[in-house]
Amino acid sequence: MSMTDTIRAKLTEKFSPLHLEVIDESESHRGHAGWLEGVQTHFRIRIATSDFDGLSRVAQHRAVMETLDDELKSSVHALAIEVLPSSSL
Repeated sequence: MSMTDTIRAKLTEKFSPLHLEVIDESESHRGHAGWLEGVQTHFRIRIATSDFDGLSRVAQHRAVMETLDDELKSSVHALAIEVLPSSSL
């Protein structure tokens, strides 16, 4: 399973999102710190879930990062998180 698929599966299982995009941005970071040839290392996540309703932005990001703790400790070097309002979907 690719890292993109792993991230998608973990976030889907944890949050049942109304919208989820997992974008591999690794190639655009070629030559930067943390980039490795042939390894998915840099990601952008766009997520909308009612689980985040009423949580601060920090709490929302913390929940995503806790869910992906193993991946962040191993091969994911960078993670951009965009939380979309679930009420707009």
